Amino acid sequence: MPQTVLFDLDGTLTDPAPGIIGSFRQALVDLGHVPPPFADLGWIIGPALRLSFPKVMGPGTDPEAAVERYRVHYRAGGMYDLTLYPGMMDAVAAIGAAAERMFVCTAKPEPYAVPIVERFGYAPHFVRVYGAALDGSLDDKADIIAKIIAEQGIDPARTVMIGDRMHDIHAAQRHGIASVGVAWGYGGVAELKAAGATAICPRPQDLPEMVAALAR
Repeated sequence: MPQTVLFDLDGTLTDPAPGIIGSFRQALVDLGHVPPPFADLGWIIGPALRLSFPKVMGPGTDPEAAVERYRVHYRAGGMYDLTLYPGMMDAVAAIGAAAERMFVCTAKPEPYAVPIVERFGYAPHFVRVYGAALDGSLDDKADIIAKIIAEQGIDPARTVMIGDRMHDIHAAQRHGIASVGVAWGYGGVAELKAAGATAICPRPQDLPEMVAALAR
């Protein structure tokens, strides 16, 4: 088993679609835009919202105003409108029993990620939750991993990043970290393969053995 395991949050540990997409659509309405259908917005889960809003609102628009409206709705209850992937809690527990340390590494702002991890029972398995900053200074997940390396002294050669989007894979690659792409999230197998994931896991129950195999 690797010494350190980093877990993405949205699309990996939790399925946050109702809260994230609902808040995203309401923010667009608040600013006078007609939002795309709910079913067409799965792609916004994972990347920083500052990057996603302009793709819907069009060039020259102000993503900060949209992010602020999103946060109003998200804080009002959307952040807890999510479900846990079946079998994921058991997988995390099994991996945590063998790894030395585990951290949540998410592009979600840390002030939102921490209470979600605590409320839904994941907190005992993780040393700390690392997330983006509200001001956008850590929107790139590679910068979040750099912060973990600097503050926790983890060894990239003995670390695995687990996530569902190409952003997770690319961030891990920039630090020489192996990665497991999870097929149940929002990127999909094709995206994860194209990004160069070290391995792709089809089901949560397969994750502990797949992570352990990377150390062998």
